[in-house]
Amino acid sequence: MLWFFVFDYSFYKSNGIIQYNTILHLQPVSIKYPQLQKGRNLSLLLLYIILVSCSQGKVYYIDAVNGNDNNSGHFPGSAWISLAKVNQTVFQPGDKILFKAGDTWTGQLELKGSGTPRAPIQINRYGKGKNPAIHGKGGRRYTLLLKNIEYWEIRNLEITNTGKDTVPGRGGVMILAGNFGDCHHIVLDSLEIHHVNGSLIKKKGGGSAIYWRNYGDSVKTRFIDLQITNCHLHHCTRNGIVSGGYSNRSKWYPSLKVVIRNNLLEQIPGDGIVPIGTDGTLIEYNVMRDCPDVLPGSEAAAGIWPWSSDNTIIQFNEVSGHKAKWDGQGFDSDWNSQNTIIQYNYSHDNYGGFLLVCNNGNNIHTTRNIGTLNTIVRYNVSINDGIRPYETGRKDWFSPIMHITGPADNTRIYNNVFIISPKTSGQGDNRIVVMNNWGGPWPKNTFFANNIFYAKGTASFLFAGDSNTVFSNNCFFGNFEKLPNDKAAVFKDPGFKNVNARGEGFEVLKNFMLIKNSPCRGAGMKINADVPDLFGNRPGDHPDIGIDQSL
Repeated sequence: MLWFFVFDYSFYKSNGIIQYNTILHLQPVSIKYPQLQKGRNLSLLLLYIILVSCSQGKVYYIDAVNGNDNNSGHFPGSAWISLAKVNQTVFQPGDKILFKAGDTWTGQLELKGSGTPRAPIQINRYGKGKNPAIHGKGGRRYTLLLKNIEYWEIRNLEITNTGKDTVPGRGGVMILAGNFGDCHHIVLDSLEIHHVNGSLIKKKGGGSAIYWRNYGDSVKTRFIDLQITNCHLHHCTRNGIVSGGYSNRSKWYPSLKVVIRNNLLEQIPGDGIVPIGTDGTLIEYNVMRDCPDVLPGSEAAAGIWPWSSDNTIIQFNEVSGHKAKWDGQGFDSDWNSQNTIIQYNYSHDNYGGFLLVCNNGNNIHTTRNIGTLNTIVRYNVSINDGIRPYETGRKDWFSPIMHITGPADNTRIYNNVFIISPKTSGQGDNRIVVMNNWGGPWPKNTFFANNIFYAKGTASFLFAGDSNTVFSNNCFFGNFEKLPNDKAAVFKDPGFKNVNARGEGFEVLKNFMLIKNSPCRGAGMKINADVPDLFGNRPGDHPDIGIDQSL
């Protein structure tokens, strides 16, 4: 064992300026080489020691019962006690802030300092018991704030923010970056965020469990590697995970490498997951369910959807029970978004239907809005969607399974399964597809192929001013009105393994695989042989209609 004096360089960004600290300390090193060669090996060893020491940081313990802010904070027995002490501290790369399990704090956590790629700053728990809880009590619009800091990883906290009255813009966690440049590696993992009472009205500021926003005119700012994973969000008004960014194409500076994965959203009445001003966002393995019917009739909301974002992938998500009085679909490809892919998802029992594809024609082809282009919707299952039980006051019972409106161009919808429930005569909306114009232009170049439309009651389609809408190789089984022209259509029972299967979870979807002698076997149109089906099978030269290509 040898001991060396080494300099520990800690780089961090403060107010957009790169700064550093140096600490001289002794570092023990075990030598694995049988002997040190002259010059070269010794230099490499010293470099290794310095690099290792650069990734180290301090550990701070926070104990709400037995702590004291006069303590060093570096051991459980000498822990700090308050959020104020944490908020006063500018943390350094590699630092860890550990809150005691089972303890509770009231107030806000406002973090300072930045980590580095090799040494992010971490927040976590220590000890046994429930996750440590921080209750904002409505004191500010957030309980946890990260502003103009980067390389943070935050795990295993419980967060609430309930005030005496609802306040527009109130949230649980806020992540803000303004005039900062590229803001890297923010991780929220395994958080429980609940009982946030923001406003129900979107234009007034709404409210959310998690809100991120990048902005700035003097220094363009964006997030790179923002991760929101394994969180449980519930009883939050209005929204789940929403954002703000550079939505105007003349100021385009999208956030990159945003990942929203494996989160559970419950008892959230508004928008579930909405990236804004991003490129390449991945939204997967999330569940949104049991949305309360509390939004006013003027409010539009949906489950998972991009707004002014490109190349978004939405896959392996389940959305059910959305009850917004306007829209209320499980999934949406929205305003000024290009190349959205909605695949391998499960949508069921949503008042507004399965899918919205839309754009506002009032500002199309301006610096703000280049259009909603090239949406792909494939290998999804929709069961019992479009079941709005009352008139909304905006457009009767409006709730088609799919609503495509405004200047949406080149939408491709293929290899999906739609199980359409019967509607009470004279009530409800029995339409599968409705196309209309939002602000002027109509949808064009919309393509439906290899889908199964299984109607248990009478169902219909509505087309008007749309152009170049094509249906090919779809299966229609049931009683249909205004059936679209499809020269290669199949009009037989598709032969599901169990068409009456219902419930939550992707295991249900195996029931909508085809039996061996199904008329949909080999009856599909070849579209993209490189894209696997819902179960991982690739289509051959004679693809099947529906969600599986298993034979």
